[in-house]
Amino acid sequence: MKVHIRAAEARDERQPDDALTSYTWRRIMDPSVRVHAIVAEKDGGGVIGIANYLLHEHTLGLTPACYLGDLFVDPRERAAGVGQQLIDWLVAEMKAQGWCRLYWHTRNTNYRARGLYDKFTAHSDFVRYTVYPK
Repeated sequence: MKVHIRAAEARDERQPDDALTSYTWRRIMDPSVRVHAIVAEKDGGGVIGIANYLLHEHTLGLTPACYLGDLFVDPRERAAGVGQQLIDWLVAEMKAQGWCRLYWHTRNTNYRARGLYDKFTAHSDFVRYTVYPK
């Protein structure tokens, strides 16, 4: 399925159902914040997918890295290539903008998503540890 991938716009926001969603959307819409989103729009079908990403500085390269924070495709539209088109857009943007890398995480058991992700690159050997405040 071919869809149009574009930067998210204010008109794409759905009714936020919690404070975190509302806060995240405000950051995506704020040009001074390095949190961004792209959407997949189906002709006549509206937005059917979204990917949010964060550009950040780091100590492992000379240019920003891009972290794909979340990728979501409407369950009724999955397995039609929408997720791949969203990642393809980010790969092309990485090359055009000179970002040093694009990376993301997923659960080891997320086999459906890993089937897509494995088309782009082999998974790394890293194990993620996360510390949260108590």
